[in-house]
Amino acid sequence: MAVSVEAAAYQTYLRMTVVELEMELFMVDASESDLAALTSIIGALRGMPEESQLRALRAAAAFLGISFIAPHAGSLGKDPLAAALPQVPNARYTEDRSISAKDFMRDKGPQTDVERVTCLAYYLTHYREQPHFKTLDISILNTEAAQPKFSNAAAAVDNAARAGLVVQAVKGAKQISAVGERYVELLPDREAAKASAQQSLARRRTKKAVKQLPKSSK
Repeated sequence: MAVSVEAAAYQTYLRMTVVELEMELFMVDASESDLAALTSIIGALRGMPEESQLRALRAAAAFLGISFIAPHAGSLGKDPLAAALPQVPNARYTEDRSISAKDFMRDKGPQTDVERVTCLAYYLTHYREQPHFKTLDISILNTEAAQPKFSNAAAAVDNAARAGLVVQAVKGAKQISAVGERYVELLPDREAAKASAQQSLARRRTKKAVKQLPKSSK
């Protein structure tokens, strides 16, 4: 069955989001040698056929004594590098897509409008396959989830954007950021979620400041 343009675009978006989040998590404690190793691995594997990439990763993991879950038969050609990554307990995507918006919000327990917007954005992305949303979409889902009515939904979405939890998308829409996704995944542990977001945003500000430094003249 042919994949529609919309489905292909959504799959591309998800893969880019996965890569962005993985890089965010990697950079938290990465040393110069870690970065050099990652660059070498990606450079060595990039030009290889997908099956060869997977064989090389499996062999390297076995040599180093690292266990990982190999992809199921037939999954090659889709995303062997992602499939070969070590499986972590706090997986980004749940296998159960049947949870209602009301139950999802109850489990996450957002306490502020910003947290509520971010949780609703996460639900739209991963349970409704709607990565791009507008304020009206958030308001409608908020009502469906039996949440308190926003006093000003547009302001709540803007505040979530200022916090770096959602970002600009196409045609005036917004989408949840990698920082926002990690924040929601850590809820209801609010302290861990806030620490993760602050660390990621502080690292981005540092990178931005470094880029803006004037180049030394010779």
